[in-house]
Amino acid sequence: MYTPVAADVAKLRNTTGAGMMDCKKALVEADGDFEKAIEILRKKGQKVAANRADRESTEGAVIAKVNEDSTMGAIIALNCETDFVAKNDAFVELAHELAEQAVFYANKEEFLASDFHGTTVAEKLIEQTGVIGEKIEIGSFERIEGPFLGAYIHAGNKIAAITSLSSNVDGAADAAKAVSMQVAAMNPIALDETMVSQETIDKELDIERDILTKEGKPANIIDNILKGKMQKFYKDNTLVHQAFIKDGSMSVADYVKSVNGDLKVVGFVRVSLA
Repeated sequence: MYTPVAADVAKLRNTTGAGMMDCKKALVEADGDFEKAIEILRKKGQKVAANRADRESTEGAVIAKVNEDSTMGAIIALNCETDFVAKNDAFVELAHELAEQAVFYANKEEFLASDFHGTTVAEKLIEQTGVIGEKIEIGSFERIEGPFLGAYIHAGNKIAAITSLSSNVDGAADAAKAVSMQVAAMNPIALDETMVSQETIDKELDIERDILTKEGKPANIIDNILKGKMQKFYKDNTLVHQAFIKDGSMSVADYVKSVNGDLKVVGFVRVSLA
């Protein structure tokens, strides 16, 4: 009967992330065949994943990354079932590594099918489900490209954001991070009023019109009041018009202009577990 040596167990553990005893058992079952042992561990992960398929994975780590020249970025949520696992160093490290890879793929499907240390990302998640014993999956995937990107991950890895600025000028890195903090904290619905969906506008107008009618406001002045209401709505809910969280005396657009007169916010993405 094959008896695994410590070096082989350690190698298998480093490759798969599985526990020492699981690695030892897999090597014994595979009679020392390293590739077969990996397959055994993956099949174990598939069995665990099947058993956990109906579970909710609402905890996890939300990680944002940008590439070296700050022109491409991605945010992923690596989801699990419990906060205990979400705070585990190895789990968070895996989330960071996956987010770094996600930057280079256009969508979630391409990312899940991409190679990750000799397996696919999707297979790695199944493998980790077997290792950890909880349902592990990519819950959210957001990608952005732009002239200059900056990212922010909120403490606890529950919210992350990436902001795109119009150019890479002096101070752009700090500005992009500051605006990303704004996005994380204030959760704007759009960049500006031109990016708000007509459905959202119509819904807001209907709500405000109903309130004003019930208040007994004359029909001939309701439209003028609604214009003011919508301006307030855009100020509160669109990124460039929001009051800057670090200095409420200026808007986000004004803050960015204070860094450089030609600088603008041109896009953002945000992911939250909540």
